[in-house]
Amino acid sequence: MASKTTFQVPPEQTPPPLRPRRSKREAKLKLSKALGDAAREARQKASLTQADVAERIGVATEVYGRLERGLLMPSVPTLRRICLALHLSADALLALSSPQPPVWEEPPPPAEQEQPAMRRLLRNVRKLNSTQIRALSLVASTLRREGED
Repeated sequence: MASKTTFQVPPEQTPPPLRPRRSKREAKLKLSKALGDAAREARQKASLTQADVAERIGVATEVYGRLERGLLMPSVPTLRRICLALHLSADALLALSSPQPPVWEEPPPPAEQEQPAMRRLLRNVRKLNSTQIRALSLVASTLRREGED
């Protein structure tokens, strides 16, 4: 007959609750919106129309309009052409030159020191899909209940 194994986790090693992580899609949407806003502002300061900029960078006016509205992420070569046409640095266009972090940037992880095993576990948990997270949550709840007995 198999013996029941319980694991006791000392209170000082109890992991902090997982903070909600911004999805890559959400970050990309915020980046494209910030980029579009910066391009629009620079274009208006230069007294250019969307058609003017689109012609200078070699894209259709509709495509450039979608870029300014944050609905389209330009390729790197197109981004470079936008910078040249608007006389704007890539840092300014990507909101990297301001003293505050850009709105699309993922906030840095907390500065607290976690054990290497906990960091590995969290890295793996972040890669799970919602079904796998529910299953892991059930396992963790079971382990926690067994530890209370």
